[in-house]
Amino acid sequence: MNKADCFHLGYIAKLHGFKGEVSLFLDVTNPNDYASLDAVFIDLGDNLTPFFIESIKLKNKSFSAVKLEGVNNEVSARKLLRKNVYLSAKILPELDGINFYDHEVMGYKVIDEVHGDIGVLSLVIDLKVNPLLQIMKDEKEILVPLIEGVVREVDRDNKELHIKSPDGLIDLYLG
Repeated sequence: MNKADCFHLGYIAKLHGFKGEVSLFLDVTNPNDYASLDAVFIDLGDNLTPFFIESIKLKNKSFSAVKLEGVNNEVSARKLLRKNVYLSAKILPELDGINFYDHEVMGYKVIDEVHGDIGVLSLVIDLKVNPLLQIMKDEKEILVPLIEGVVREVDRDNKELHIKSPDGLIDLYLG
């Protein structure tokens, strides 16, 4: 499995006890969707290594205690700390309309209703209070709040994200 076929689920944040359990930070919108995972891929030295899950318990809205098969002590669990965790993108239901997964639209050309092509989407900054689209135009960064009504169309065939940015925002960045 390679990263291009996966999406970033989160990372191993810390140990959870002394018997090999770890605390998995879930960097997703709804952690409850992942409460019954049976396997994950962990990035160990640029290789995605599969690990089967013996148990998973959601602890709060972002963390879960996970017991991985074959990780039975603190020493082996420590080797996984701060490692990124991935899942196959094939398990995600296909979205349509203006709904999208953050990883899905990376690299899409961003077309604004007023300004046309304003650059390439490099990152969706998933802040709870104010999520942002980070768009790169040449060497300039453009940040557009991902609020209701901004995304007008997700053109998956042409890899384009059509938006209507707040009045005057793009002018602030591009002069």
